[in-house]
Amino acid sequence: MKAIDTIEALEALYVEKPGGAAVEKVTDRLTRAYHAWIMASRFCVISTVGPEGTDGSPRGDDGPVVRVLDAGTIALPDWRGNKRLDTLRNIVRDGRVSLMFFVPGSGNVMRVNGRAIVTADQDLCASFAQHDKPPKSVIVVTIAEVYPQCARAIMRSGLWTSGDRSDGLPTIGDMLKDVTNGAFDGAAYDAEWSERADKTMW
Repeated sequence: MKAIDTIEALEALYVEKPGGAAVEKVTDRLTRAYHAWIMASRFCVISTVGPEGTDGSPRGDDGPVVRVLDAGTIALPDWRGNKRLDTLRNIVRDGRVSLMFFVPGSGNVMRVNGRAIVTADQDLCASFAQHDKPPKSVIVVTIAEVYPQCARAIMRSGLWTSGDRSDGLPTIGDMLKDVTNGAFDGAAYDAEWSERADKTMW
């Protein structure tokens, strides 16, 4: 297939220009409404870029997934995960980040683009402690752009309304067994997962 390889060709295909709302909604600081929306979000996806390529990582919390430090700065604790450090390595080498915030039941998504640092500042990490366990580091994002995404994508997918269930999907154990051609004990991994997750959530 032939790729569209010039901006001119791309713009010739999409001849309609963005409407007023699509442009006017973009700001470099959190408005009162944007702040309230992000504080309602317990889940986001953070995307980063580094020498090996791009990375997208889901992040979640039992309250707001980020903390607003000021109108132009948000902080995201790095809770325990798979220890690959893909997101953190990318940020250390290239601070460009994008975040997408979701709220269950809402068709809208809040988008943040900016630059990030990783800090192990003791006081900041301690301020996020859950069950007396602070994160090892915190991602601090300086906002360059923040704006809501309209609801069309979530409406098309029926994300919150289709009634889809995860029953019957391959488990992580199934996937590990598959990718290792049966060498990995996927059944044992799945059986131990719940207890392991309880002990390593924070």
